[in-house]
Amino acid sequence: MSDRPHETVLLDVACDALMPRAGGLYLDCTLGRGGHTREILERSGPDGRVIALDRDPAALAAVRESLAGYGDRLELHQLPFSRAAEALAGRKVDGVLADLGVSSPQLDDPERGMSFRHEGPLDMRMGDDVEETAYELVRRLKDDALADVIYEYGEERASRPIARSIKRAIDEGAMETTKHLADAVHRVLGWPRFGKPDTATRTFQALRIAVNDELGELERLLAALPSLVKEGGRVVVISFHSLEDRIVKHTLRDEPAWQVVTKKPVEPTEAEGDRNPRSRSAKMRVAVRRAEEGEQ
Repeated sequence: MSDRPHETVLLDVACDALMPRAGGLYLDCTLGRGGHTREILERSGPDGRVIALDRDPAALAAVRESLAGYGDRLELHQLPFSRAAEALAGRKVDGVLADLGVSSPQLDDPERGMSFRHEGPLDMRMGDDVEETAYELVRRLKDDALADVIYEYGEERASRPIARSIKRAIDEGAMETTKHLADAVHRVLGWPRFGKPDTATRTFQALRIAVNDELGELERLLAALPSLVKEGGRVVVISFHSLEDRIVKHTLRDEPAWQVVTKKPVEPTEAEGDRNPRSRSAKMRVAVRRAEEGEQ
């Protein structure tokens, strides 16, 4: 396990953009360890409420304990954010925040199998609603299909030789753990050098995205949001790689329901990046819900 404490990315900046107020109702699509949720509750006191979602039962259990003092101002649901409408049950919110990053506790738990830094089972599932593990995925896909996943979701140019290396390792009985996967990539791209990004990073990202259908989840959330947010309500989305950011940028720009606030994405300061290296790739975009026809 890493001894680096979990730090919420763009905490103050994101909540400034959301503009929580007393009596408001807010949706936190990605509860994680509750950093954004806690700040929204603080800023919307004494009677603002937050509906928070997460696929991970461990995250919900941790926050249920740590934020117990907020009582019925906090409502928790174990759901992927594409199913936010189920949690809202007809209610509309004054603001939505979605931090699309994988939380540090998930990355640092070897049993989750999300990181090449810790040897663990080749799992990568963000919640128990996800049926297929990365172990099962790499065995099910044919060489070309596996290469396509690594190329499309990891933007990895060496996807075809990496896919062949993974399949060779499977044939040799050496594709059970995160170390086996990293080794298969390293045999193609070389072993990581000190101070440089690990060459397995893109492949791990690609398989995690595929296992959890992360881009499909994001597209379904963004499609649903216009019907879930009140006129004048704000949407704040923090993405961590270009595939996510591209979807967010184009959807907010092209959907008539939204007035985009951020002409360019907001990024962490140099100080935050130094303090929390995992924040460095974060990009935040903000939009406001326009009035529906007939409400002007």
